[in-house]
Amino acid sequence: FVMLLGSILHQSTFFVSAAKINQLPPASIPEVCFVGRSNAGKSSALNILCNQKRLAFSSKTPGRTRLINMFGVPNPEEPEEILGFLVDLPGYGFASVARDEKEEWADVLGAYLRERKSLTGIVLLIDIRRGVTTLDRRLVDWIAPTGIPVLALLTKADKFPYGQRIRAVAEVTKELAKLGTVEAIPFSSTQRIGLEETTEHIVNWLQPQDSHLTT
Repeated sequence: FVMLLGSILHQSTFFVSAAKINQLPPASIPEVCFVGRSNAGKSSALNILCNQKRLAFSSKTPGRTRLINMFGVPNPEEPEEILGFLVDLPGYGFASVARDEKEEWADVLGAYLRERKSLTGIVLLIDIRRGVTTLDRRLVDWIAPTGIPVLALLTKADKFPYGQRIRAVAEVTKELAKLGTVEAIPFSSTQRIGLEETTEHIVNWLQPQDSHLTT
């Protein structure tokens, strides 16, 4: 069953890059976005979930990826149609970038999270070793009013023993309580920890049974 779910994501292909919200395609089918600090492991997570090595590019300079990148997930019943999009949002928290540029990206991030009508789920990536940072809290402030469900992936979970992972999950869940509908799970791209559970969440968001997007 999970292999079947996963294989849908495995067929994902690059669709479009955009610097601004108004350059995105019209909001019409479900979107699941990935957001997190630069170097939280966003590109690695996208690549492992889609079983592709180079779908999402990770820059050697954190924060270099300034575009919103959309990947189309094909409909398994109608392969020519796109079932939904995986959306890679620019990372945040990069020290080497000028303040006005940071603010501009923050505006793009905030606008997408608040205004994108087709957004059905948010994958928030948090380095398990850092926990919830000030920048993560700012992001949470943007997300909370939307009521959109959030899956917090505690990346690099292989760096912690099992007991420490469980404690980290409890702490992050408590910190993110203001989001309401949030679930936190340990995740590791290298050790494939949390892969099946994350896949299931994403596919469920891409195939909402009672979608507000249907006309």
